[in-house]
Amino acid sequence: MKMNLPNKLTILRVILIVPFVFCLVLPGLGVYGRYGAVGIFIAASLTDLADGKIARKYNLVTNFGKFMDPLADKLLVGAALICLVETGQLAAWFVIIIISREFIISGFRLVAADNGVVIAASYWGKFKTTFQMVMIVLLILNFSHPAYQALCTIVSLLALALTVISLLDYVWKNRDVLKEQQ
Repeated sequence: MKMNLPNKLTILRVILIVPFVFCLVLPGLGVYGRYGAVGIFIAASLTDLADGKIARKYNLVTNFGKFMDPLADKLLVGAALICLVETGQLAAWFVIIIISREFIISGFRLVAADNGVVIAASYWGKFKTTFQMVMIVLLILNFSHPAYQALCTIVSLLALALTVISLLDYVWKNRDVLKEQQ
């Protein structure tokens, strides 16, 4: 199988998870590890933006990309959230809510696909992803100034709220997917 550029960017995003995690949790790297982790996370996040735009603009959408792109996003964000639990910056319950939302939506998409229904991403989901990524960058940087810490708390709570809102919106708009076929 020949890989197009968007699919290569998706694979790169998955590969970048390994050095990202090492930079974030490897003892002894200190602030340099955090800066490295932020740089890698931002670069990986930008590949998500780029692969979608390129795939749509040049008609390079593939089944591999449809499968791997959202999976790569979930792996990147999930790895970051789990590392932030490890570093003590996020509570496990917080991360469980976010990861559970992703499993529920993935399950919905599987049921829908099995019934020949394609479910598009919503604006709530896009806002959720943006706030989660901003939250992750802010928490990794972890400046000690009280105003910065307040900003981290506000953005984290907004990311959590958007996670729940996007889940409810998604389930409500697609509730027919779960009805039994006659």
